[in-house]
Amino acid sequence: MDLFDQKKENKSLTSLIFEKIREDILNGRYSNGEKLVEIKLADEIGVSRTPVREALKQLELDGLVENIPNRGVVVKGISTGDIGDILSIRLCIEGLVGQWAAERITPEEIKDLEEIFDLMEFYTKRGDVDKNFELNTKFHEKLYKAAKSRYLEGVLNDFQLFIKPARSSSLRSNGRMELALEEHREILNAVKAQDVERTREALIRHISRSNQNIKSILLRDPFK
Repeated sequence: MDLFDQKKENKSLTSLIFEKIREDILNGRYSNGEKLVEIKLADEIGVSRTPVREALKQLELDGLVENIPNRGVVVKGISTGDIGDILSIRLCIEGLVGQWAAERITPEEIKDLEEIFDLMEFYTKRGDVDKNFELNTKFHEKLYKAAKSRYLEGVLNDFQLFIKPARSSSLRSNGRMELALEEHREILNAVKAQDVERTREALIRHISRSNQNIKSILLRDPFK
């Protein structure tokens, strides 16, 4: 498999296995309550049981699995309630991203954001939701990095990953991709001007609208 190719990123094997299983859980490959068998995972991935065991311990700390006595490790996943909590917390701290990014962003980071946005605009016109979603994620990751706070960046990157399916569903809803593009345009113009209050408000407005859309989708089709 390609885990070993990713070793060039200087990540440990345990970290790579952790990320793979976490992604599989969040993408719905494993259903909530499903048992994760250590030896089976090791065989599938092509590694020994030790890094798999360590990866499962990390996943337990993240709250995505639970080690139940006499049963083993089972998937907990992300519930509708979890997503609601994440959306509320994210809304509270995204304003800080806007403030710090506007204050601390470099010319090179502004150029990167402009390039990402130009591609978002291109793929929006083509109606390519998958590519747009990928670029949307990169846009926010670049903003988090521009804020120059590794703690804030780490928390929000995790949040983006945990609600990835919900975010993807939101972007696919009627008209949301086009509206999101304009919201990102407002954020980009504000941060380019390094206008702290304008950037903060544009980011909060975008996250608030995104949250409302996600919540309306969850009301119709809740996560278990």
